[in-house]
Amino acid sequence: MSITKRFWISLVFSLPMLLEMILKLFGWMMPGGEWTMFALTTVVMIVAAGPFLQSAWSSFKKHHSNMDTLVAIGTTTAYVYSIYAMATHQAVFFESAAFVTTFVLLGQVFEERMRNNASNAVEKLVNLQAKDAEVIRDGKVVKLPVSQIVVGDEIKVRPGEKIAVDGQIVSGSSTIDESMITGESMPVEKKIGDSVVGATVNGTGTFTFKASKVGKNTMLSQIVELVKKAQNSHAPIQGLTDKVSEIFVPLVLMIAILTFLIWYVFIGASVASSLIFAVSVVVIACPCALGLATPTALMVGTGRSARMGILIKNGEVLEAVNDVKTVIFDKTGTITVGKPQVTDIVGDNEKVLAIAASLEQSSEHPLAAAIIKKAKDAGISLTPSHDFKAIEGKGIQAVVEGETSFVGNDKLLNDVSVSASLRSTMITLQHEAKTVVFVGQGDEIIGLIAIQDTPKPTSKDAISALKSQGLKTVMLTGDNHAVAQAVADQVGIDQVVADVLPADKAEQVKKFQESGKVAFVGDGINDAPALSTADVGIAMGSGTDIAIESGGIVLVKNDLRDVYKALELSKKTFNRIKLNLFWAFVYNVLGIPVAAGVFYFIGLALSPELAGLAMALSSLSVVTSSVLLNRTKITPSAEVA
Repeated sequence: MSITKRFWISLVFSLPMLLEMILKLFGWMMPGGEWTMFALTTVVMIVAAGPFLQSAWSSFKKHHSNMDTLVAIGTTTAYVYSIYAMATHQAVFFESAAFVTTFVLLGQVFEERMRNNASNAVEKLVNLQAKDAEVIRDGKVVKLPVSQIVVGDEIKVRPGEKIAVDGQIVSGSSTIDESMITGESMPVEKKIGDSVVGATVNGTGTFTFKASKVGKNTMLSQIVELVKKAQNSHAPIQGLTDKVSEIFVPLVLMIAILTFLIWYVFIGASVASSLIFAVSVVVIACPCALGLATPTALMVGTGRSARMGILIKNGEVLEAVNDVKTVIFDKTGTITVGKPQVTDIVGDNEKVLAIAASLEQSSEHPLAAAIIKKAKDAGISLTPSHDFKAIEGKGIQAVVEGETSFVGNDKLLNDVSVSASLRSTMITLQHEAKTVVFVGQGDEIIGLIAIQDTPKPTSKDAISALKSQGLKTVMLTGDNHAVAQAVADQVGIDQVVADVLPADKAEQVKKFQESGKVAFVGDGINDAPALSTADVGIAMGSGTDIAIESGGIVLVKNDLRDVYKALELSKKTFNRIKLNLFWAFVYNVLGIPVAAGVFYFIGLALSPELAGLAMALSSLSVVTSSVLLNRTKITPSAEVA
């Protein structure tokens, strides 16, 4: 039976006793008196409180105790004693057992509703997906369910329709509403070659795109999966809560027994009065609010971040972010646009470009794409190469037109000499934030190619926002120091570590970890080890699958300003967890003396039912505190800068 049904049953069967408590002041008594109260409470104990008893007994058999242990002991004590009191014609308090059960369930209803809201948010994401699409097969347009679309299918999208899966436009153009993925309300212009994301909404144009990711591999499916995992994960601080609960429950039971003995043996109160104080201690100490503190804040925080286009994978990330001292950035594709362009050619332009492009045909490096594009734009035909060899962190070499040729940085030159004028030109270009590669044939340098990848428009604001929070910013790149420093100066990076081979990036991260926790931001395959090594790995959404898999946080919008937002929201979520735990502890510490009757002689006391209500309200306060995370302000980077 669901918690909600148990609550309503408990409430309905408890209300007559509440009514009697009120009307007793005017001389009204419930028909059947104690026997009616016994019957009503018995139904509550069997149907509504039964699962508490089962849970407590299961924990007891395993030599453990939990929150249900206190509820079970408190309600059972009140119920059993009332049966004894009824038989011996003493005052009963069946209503205490019934009300405590009702209020405990009320607190659990709050928690269940919170979890359902989180689940509904995920379900709404799933429902965003298109149900069918117009697929072009064998030259004909056929309408198929999304589940039947395969990678490589060409899909036609008309104005106002949802895009079925992820892919790339092959004909036509349009504007697309990507707010469900990025949170940005302004439509994005798309043309041939641009990527489209499933579940986004087409604007006024008609276009055809080729499916590249379907089923569980689409961005929407991955977002849903990440949000689910994050909301079901545990922050390490939850371990502290579990350990405290293990000690707290037996301690409360000892305090309750001591309370009974003090009131009955030393103060001389009746058994009923002493028992009421003891039961009140057990009930008010039930750490339900303690159990809600972490999961509710985690659900709200990760749900809000997902709506902002920031995917936080688990609770461990939230805790790690809180102590981050340094943020390290990859350069290409992270700080810079990631689409380098050839800006200068030194030497015989046609020959230099022809040799370089012929070599780069077999390379997948971003700089290779820039060189090949420049050659094609210049109408230069490429010559086939063989014996291709990529040398990590240095460049490439192969045989072109019968001669061994190479393209790379100065680490590749070995014994090949470079003239003073050529080296001077290289240094000048590097200080202009341009990456320079040597092009050689045989044992001779035939020229230089300068390639530039400009910083993203948002990079400077993003770095400024992080520095305003007292964080150290570092650029870690395989590019030479002059180019890296020029880019760093443009965006305001504190420190540059250049000429780093891809395999050594993780080692560099470890060095910075000696001074405190480190966040690493990157997007490429070569960033995966560093993302995994860092205390917090932040992967750009446009990056490779392996980089995204390695990151603890994924920035869907590929906007560097979201690094600040991700760190700030993570901190606020974790701080809310700590705030919730603080008030949950304070509530228990302050509530136990009141329930035990320490302040009874100045007129301050709690009956078991009021203790149960106070406990339910404490759970509500924790849930409310977590929900308020949705309203906390995450200052945009541009405003902080």
